Amino acid sequence: MTALLDVTDLHVSFDSEDGVVKAVDGVSFSVEAGRTLGIVGESGSGKSVTSLTVMGLTRGPSTKISGTAMLEGEDLIAASEDELRHIRGNDVAMIFQDPLSSLHPFYKVGTQLVEAIQTHQRVSRGAAYDRAGELLELVGIPDARHRLEHYPHEFSGGMRQRAMIAMALANDPKVLIADEPTTALDVTVQAQILELIARLQAELGMGVVIITHDLGVVAETADDIVVMYAGRIVEESSTDTLFDRPEHPYAWGLLESIPKLTGPREEELIPIPGRPPSLIHRPTGCAFHPRCPYVREAHKRTDPQLEKIADDPGHRVACLLPHQTRRELWAKLQAGEEPEQAREDVELRDADRPTQDAGLDAPRR
Repeated sequence: MTALLDVTDLHVSFDSEDGVVKAVDGVSFSVEAGRTLGIVGESGSGKSVTSLTVMGLTRGPSTKISGTAMLEGEDLIAASEDELRHIRGNDVAMIFQDPLSSLHPFYKVGTQLVEAIQTHQRVSRGAAYDRAGELLELVGIPDARHRLEHYPHEFSGGMRQRAMIAMALANDPKVLIADEPTTALDVTVQAQILELIARLQAELGMGVVIITHDLGVVAETADDIVVMYAGRIVEESSTDTLFDRPEHPYAWGLLESIPKLTGPREEELIPIPGRPPSLIHRPTGCAFHPRCPYVREAHKRTDPQLEKIADDPGHRVACLLPHQTRRELWAKLQAGEEPEQAREDVELRDADRPTQDAGLDAPRR
């Protein structure tokens, strides 16, 4: 199937007083009609900058952008500002993290929806107002016609997010990008918003990109997942594959940090040790090596590239640990072993393997 949105080798950097910030460093992914891609990673991994760049919202005198973002054959990166104004909100739309700051506080919600419609459609204000009411009904806001006359501060957090979704859908976009769509919402409203996005996608056939730091958000909604770290993709696969047999130690850390319903209530969460690296002074070699319990000396010098898993072509990982070693380590973590113990067990097996599969260093914490 041909991708609706195809991002290839995207690089985004910002000049700052401290140096060049390499926010996105060679990211590639695609989104097909009717499918959802989840982009996950910690804060500062480059998720939001990637989406904002696709929307043309990171351009500026201190920004350097290269690569392509093809939307049905049209490159959004190379598009002019006038072309982007036509495309943005019409063919590709975005739900931003904070709906309160994204909606203008001085204008009624209905006024803002009408403007979004009339910007791209030649319709009368009355017709646009009727369409705005239909959109609020579509996203599940009760008494929609009355709510059009309210200001954003008169909406609850969940209703503001629904209003933002309505605005994003005003012109039936082909691709919807949702950047942390459930941030600051309670669990019940989170579930409602995610269910709403999934329902609207099924009805409208959109391609959807959900950007989040929460793996729980994408577990039930995404068809495919890419994991970002330090501005790069370190693993990509189907959602089922990532949760069943992840291959990158960073993905293991994200999964292990999720609270488990089957464990004892007093069980502590397992955080990933250390902090994300500076995007100005990126570590040499593998960017994750300062935080990786399984690091080898070679990982500090060699930069890993995304490579396909032999028995799963749709699964790619950027890790210098051998494939069989990664599988064994993950199996031991799933069995409840601590990272240090899993490492020691695999070291013993590695001693009987060829040289390139041996040589684990002492754990770095």
